[in-house]
Amino acid sequence: MITVDNISFKYKKKEVFKNFSLSIEQGKVCGLLGKNGAGKSTLLYLMTGLLQPRSGLIQYNGENVSKRLPSTLSDIFIVPEEFSLPNISLKKYIALNQPFYPKFSKEQLHDNLNHFELDGDINLGALSMGQKKKVFMSFALATNTSLLIMDEPTNGLDIPGKSQFKKFIASNMTDERTIIISTHQVQDVEKLIEQVIILEDNKVLLNASATEIGERLYFVNGGNNINLEEAIYISPSIQGYNALLPNKENAESILNLETLFNGVLSNPDKINILFS
Repeated sequence: MITVDNISFKYKKKEVFKNFSLSIEQGKVCGLLGKNGAGKSTLLYLMTGLLQPRSGLIQYNGENVSKRLPSTLSDIFIVPEEFSLPNISLKKYIALNQPFYPKFSKEQLHDNLNHFELDGDINLGALSMGQKKKVFMSFALATNTSLLIMDEPTNGLDIPGKSQFKKFIASNMTDERTIIISTHQVQDVEKLIEQVIILEDNKVLLNASATEIGERLYFVNGGNNINLEEAIYISPSIQGYNALLPNKENAESILNLETLFNGVLSNPDKINILFS
């Protein structure tokens, strides 16, 4: 669905990407992880054509996203980390924006709002930031674009809102839709993620499905009997230790995104060998 081919991009004197490549398959919830400054948000804006690479090519379903073709833009929606909504009613907002998205569904929008315990008779200017995010995400999913990009979607949501967010994403996912979520709040999306991409220093340290990760890595969540020589990563927890190990016994374990992220960054060479 998305191919990033040998791109370079810089902000004035800061180079973010150089000869960088990546591919993302269709029909999955993809988690994009990385430290602050790794280029996650920049990459998302490049994927939508809001930013353009100095060299290289990004294609969505075979089309160059930099061309900003109507057929491409009508099938992509991005929810940035920070955004503003006009001081108008939701009904007027829908009337103004619905025509840009041929597969938009009002019925689905109201179902999405119900997930967040909101109704359609609201004024956007009167909402809190958390409520605005809920409304904007509800609208985003109702557009039914094949590609939905969300940058830190759970920032600003209260605890019930984060729980509702998980149900909300799961209920709107189809085999034709790809959702890319960039976040530091990994526990908020852990059970949703089907593909994990980890960036660091202009490199993709990991790009693998949750199934493949489970086959090659074993996660210890709160254990004590850990082989320190084999451990890729280990950290103390309240119930013992969280650790990342090679899955030599083909055993099942529960994916821990925080442990995975720290393990990949602390020992990229071992990870590269396991996934090469």
